[in-house]
Amino acid sequence: MPTSFKMDNLPFSLLTESEQATLRNHLDIAYFQKGEVVMAAGSVPEGVHVILKGRVSESESRDDESGQSHQVYVHYENEDYFGAWSAIKGKAIHNFIAEEETICHIIPTKTVLDLVSTNALFADYFQQNLAAKTEIVEQHSGETQDMAEFMLARVGEGVIRDPLIVLEETTIKEATLFMRENQVDCFLVKRGTRYGMVTGTDLLNAAVVSEMPLTTPVSEIATYRLISIHPDDYLFNALVTMTRQRIERVVVMKEQELIGIVDLTDVLSFFSSHSHVIGLRIERANTVEDLFIAASGLNELIKSLVSYGVKTRFAMDLLSAMNGRVMAKLFEMLIPEDMQPHVCLIVMGSEGRGEQIMKTDQDNAIIHRDGLVWPQMSQTLQEFSNKLIEFGYPPCPGNIMVSNPYWVNSLGDWTQKLADWSSSWEEQDQMNLAIAVDAKPVAGNPALFKAGRNWFFKSLKNNDLFFSHFAKVALEFHTPLTLFGNLKDKGQLDIKKGGIFPIVHGVRTLALEYRILATNTFKRIEALVEAGIMEDKHGRELSEALGLFIQLRLRQQIKRAEEEEKGIDPTPNTLDLQSLHKMDRELLRDAFHVVKGFKKHLESRYHLGSR
Repeated sequence: MPTSFKMDNLPFSLLTESEQATLRNHLDIAYFQKGEVVMAAGSVPEGVHVILKGRVSESESRDDESGQSHQVYVHYENEDYFGAWSAIKGKAIHNFIAEEETICHIIPTKTVLDLVSTNALFADYFQQNLAAKTEIVEQHSGETQDMAEFMLARVGEGVIRDPLIVLEETTIKEATLFMRENQVDCFLVKRGTRYGMVTGTDLLNAAVVSEMPLTTPVSEIATYRLISIHPDDYLFNALVTMTRQRIERVVVMKEQELIGIVDLTDVLSFFSSHSHVIGLRIERANTVEDLFIAASGLNELIKSLVSYGVKTRFAMDLLSAMNGRVMAKLFEMLIPEDMQPHVCLIVMGSEGRGEQIMKTDQDNAIIHRDGLVWPQMSQTLQEFSNKLIEFGYPPCPGNIMVSNPYWVNSLGDWTQKLADWSSSWEEQDQMNLAIAVDAKPVAGNPALFKAGRNWFFKSLKNNDLFFSHFAKVALEFHTPLTLFGNLKDKGQLDIKKGGIFPIVHGVRTLALEYRILATNTFKRIEALVEAGIMEDKHGRELSEALGLFIQLRLRQQIKRAEEEEKGIDPTPNTLDLQSLHKMDRELLRDAFHVVKGFKKHLESRYHLGSR
């Protein structure tokens, strides 16, 4: 019985002790010379092979002009396994050839099938289902388990304060005494079937600033537009919501029933040892210098989140909210107060989708009221761009910034550009349109942005030619599955072209067609699934693939940025394959299969030629 087999590697660590003993009792060892066929396509496999030493390529035989050739898909090395799918199906689907002297453990097919029939997790792992496989990896990763539990804490797990409620006729004086007795800084007032919130600041402003009589009912000063959250939602989402909405409290509601209040101080206390107080520093910044200091902590926050194994989507949501607040704060500081209601600052591209984590290129624009007279506009917007550069947001190589007059438009000019771009087949116009349709407002008057967006949606109604041409861009870059072997030798691939862009742009096209307002790709997928346009399984697979691409890219971005003097990754979309763990390589390959399938779906849906 071989003792060199490592049972603590996935998926074998999913087996029980008795199942592991069964596996060990049936293990065999085989030796293969360089060039020897380990498993031939169409043959009945002996079982699952696990490499102890050596290197094996997986390939497909193809006929070309010079005769038969082998197209290599991937290489397997120490501790990698292969042939599981072939063993389960009873026939090898590809050729597996030893590229150097190789020693393999072999788990007989019957043993594999017996274990698959008795262990559901083990079976799920071999289904080549990316979503299931990713979930299993996360659940059984000892390094990130504690942090995962921390990040997945629910609102209802200890931070909800019991709601203190007063009657609507309670006076300002009575309410002040009530707050003092209960040592709180806010309470709720019930007015009919509605609840309103009153804070200590509200009472102070009413009595001192507005000089209202102390006998005034507090129902007259309460705020009734309350932001709510469900007790089963993630506490992390509560933090994101409060950051985005610029508030310090949310009410907890369950099926229209008031459960309690969550206070920002309680959330920050819960997260206090994990650097999330940066959001509070941003909110309290009163000068550009204060804001610069607060924003400078964002890169460290990113590193902290990644090092603790926080799921990429959580990190993206929080950092998107933080970046939005930094830009909104700077906007409020630099743009004259009387001009702010007449202009809208939008962010576009990955920032607009909320999928940008590291501080990369600025992609922003201004939409302003038709006929606006603001002589200092150009100078002020140039200062805004310069300050963002100082804050660590690099200038856009394509100059898509508010300092460029091309991206500063009246509402009428903006809608005209959207119309021109959508009717043009020029590459630059198509790129501008793709960036623009991912836009979201972050400061100023959002009604200007919404007016332009709604006009554009209406203009696309029943325009099949536009959607067919727009979708075609998602097929421009080849999926690197068939080139994987060669790329591994070179050591790197462009993960944006090969994986991220096809998903983002394909989903973007579908979202435009069905007038989905969300810009985030994950939320767009959820909306497409909810509307019945995309199957639930398909949606989960796309989300997992995109999340994996972004996560792997982020890890390497951080590493390269740390090695650069300016702290900026010079090749943010390059993925070094040789530095990936074998589990990451396997998940990456599965994710590329998802991309390949999605592109075929787009080809069929929009009647595009095969690529």
